Amino acid sequence: MTKEIIDGIEVEICSNNIFSDLGLPNPDKLKIKSGLVIEITKALRKLGLTQSQAAHRMCITQAKVSGMLKGDFSNLSERKLMDCLNRLCYDIEIKVKPTSESLGHLLFCVAS
Repeated sequence: MTKEIIDGIEVEICSNNIFSDLGLPNPDKLKIKSGLVIEITKALRKLGLTQSQAAHRMCITQAKVSGMLKGDFSNLSERKLMDCLNRLCYDIEIKVKPTSESLGHLLFCVAS
C-alpha cells in the first residue's frame, strides 16, 4: 500500500489484493481461493441447494460447506475448490502466458 495526500487528507492506496494489504501470508493463494468460494456460493444459491445437498454433490462434509459459506476455507485446497465447482456444473480454464514484467501475476477472472 502507498500513501497519498488527496485534498489535504492522507489516503492509503490499496493493491488489488486485500490479503496482501492485510499482510497475510500467501496472499495470491488466498485471493484465488476466495474467488473460487465466491463462485461456489453463487452456484449454490442459483441451484437452490441446501448445505447438506451441496455437501453430497461436492463430496465434502456439511461442516466444510458451512465453514466455507462463513469464509473459512483454510481446510480446502485450491484444487478441491475447483473440483467442487466442477461438481456444480462449472468449467474452469487455466490460462498461462508470458509476461513482460519481472514477475508474473495470478489473476482470477469470471466469465459473465
